[in-house]
Amino acid sequence: MLGVIATVGNVTLATLSGFGEFWRFVGRTWWWLLSGLGRPRDWRLLGPQFYEIGVRSVPVILVTGAFVGMVLAVQAVHQFLQVGLEDRMGVLVNLSVVRELGPVLAGVMLAGRVGGALTAELGTMNVTEQIDALRSMGADPIRYLVVPRFLACLILTPFLTVYTDLMGALGGWFITVRIYSVASEPYWHYTAQAIENWDIMTGLLKALFFGGAIGLISCYKGFRCRGGAEGVGRACNAAFVASFIAILALDFFLAVLMQGIYQAVWGFKPLL
Repeated sequence: MLGVIATVGNVTLATLSGFGEFWRFVGRTWWWLLSGLGRPRDWRLLGPQFYEIGVRSVPVILVTGAFVGMVLAVQAVHQFLQVGLEDRMGVLVNLSVVRELGPVLAGVMLAGRVGGALTAELGTMNVTEQIDALRSMGADPIRYLVVPRFLACLILTPFLTVYTDLMGALGGWFITVRIYSVASEPYWHYTAQAIENWDIMTGLLKALFFGGAIGLISCYKGFRCRGGAEGVGRACNAAFVASFIAILALDFFLAVLMQGIYQAVWGFKPLL
């Protein structure tokens, strides 16, 4: 019995300690980010991260976004045809993509591709003592290694979400119009009526939070990596799991918050 209590206590203390260390890491990252805004030398570090995180993520984002839109259309088109609302198919597909699926899908794709790459890169640098070498030279590794990666995730995730939304809308249009012969003009007309600037801004705000969470969690897991190559693999897996959970939790709380703000200001609006 005492062994069980000791184990639970040790796990709890380790969890709380790790939670505190993470937020210390977050605070130092933001401090170096804000203090480096006026230094052009620090901004030059963003170029390679923009390419790695942004450009190399575009193909997978485009493909997955298109297939999500097509899946939504295939699952819903028969129900809409039976009730005579096929002209409003675009409202369901595009509103779902813009509000929820676009930001979450882009976030999950980045957590898997970019988050794993960031954790593996920094974890390898950690276990080979390259990060300690930076510290020995008087340089703060968070400033040179973490801030550019975090800022790139923060900036580029909303742009990648826009690509996801666009491809989801086109994928839904292709299935609805080209496969099931629904008129194209009403598809876009009712979509334009239903989707407001608020819906677009809500999705982009979520993407901003998702990108920040992915960057911070992945870099933190890389910095805390131990145990050689095996430890790097465990850190990559832990980074993806933690990022995925953070995305879902943030999506829930932001959805509740934004929905409450919308209803308080504009009231309830029907979907169709």
